[in-house]
Amino acid sequence: MTHPTTTPTPRICPNCDGFATAAITTGGRDRHGHLRTITVDCRACNGTGIARRSPAREGARA
Repeated sequence: MTHPTTTPTPRICPNCDGFATAAITTGGRDRHGHLRTITVDCRACNGTGIARRSPAREGARA
């Protein structure tokens, strides 16, 4: 009997807790009165919210 294969759940990035992109206000407003914002991605996960699995190091304890 075969068992269905399941994909492992992705690990959430520990640096951004899954909130990979943030909108930050610059403090100014445009001529229409809207706040100027910039979006910034998490440096560790590059905006995906998922931590990459690090390869096992040679000689590391399990």
